Amino acid sequence: MKKRGLQKRFEVEQGDHHDRWLVSYADFITLLFAFFVVMYALSNLSAGKYKVLAESMEKAFKEQEDNVLRVTDPIQVGEIPRSVSASSILEGGAEELVMLEKISEQIEEVMAPYIDEDLVAVEHHRFWVVVEMKSSLLFPSGSAELGSGADAVLGKLAEIVRQMPANPVTIEGHTDNVPIHTPRFPSNWELSAARAASVVRRLAAQGIAQPRLAAVGYGEYHPVADNSTPQGRNRNRRVVMVLQARNMARYQVMTNGREKAVPAETEAMSEAR
Repeated sequence: MKKRGLQKRFEVEQGDHHDRWLVSYADFITLLFAFFVVMYALSNLSAGKYKVLAESMEKAFKEQEDNVLRVTDPIQVGEIPRSVSASSILEGGAEELVMLEKISEQIEEVMAPYIDEDLVAVEHHRFWVVVEMKSSLLFPSGSAELGSGADAVLGKLAEIVRQMPANPVTIEGHTDNVPIHTPRFPSNWELSAARAASVVRRLAAQGIAQPRLAAVGYGEYHPVADNSTPQGRNRNRRVVMVLQARNMARYQVMTNGREKAVPAETEAMSEAR
């Protein structure tokens, strides 16, 4: 009898509890209630207290930032680089712009015979003067050695350019798209750069200060005409001289006094070296 009672109680304890879901449900309802209480509290937050908190945090971060800047701010050595603007270019440069226009007119005057034969073109922009010369006027075909007629052209240009001794002069070499493959000129880049360098050396020998001069080879990649025709290729084979305003230059030219023409015998010795 006693054994049967124990067995019955054991069977009751081992039975399934179908009401356990109420525990999880009650936990979920409690969390949901807490969530809505927090949301309600946030929606009724005092604007004044929030403003005070925001100002306090802003002040704290600002003080920290000032301290960092005071510690890490480097000591500036030399002049702070400045960007080139139109006002800075025009400031104190009105006379220079007038001089550039005058130089352009002088070049057009002395180059008039070559301009009439379509061998030279002169363009005046506000901040620079461009003198475009056909390569055939200065060089034999496929060569970077100046021809016999080059001195007459470059000598006249040098005489005029010396009037602005502090202005940079860039010489650009350009070719057509006909490939060249020689030991000296593997491509048109080398040919155009060598021609520009030859003109630079001749201008330096004729009294242009060397710090003013730069040689650039563009090869075939900046044509002014269609390379599919002989006339277009002839136009593209050119040497360009660009006389710039001082404030437009990347490097400022330092010269002591005005440039002087170099005597013919000195120029000959320089070329011989």
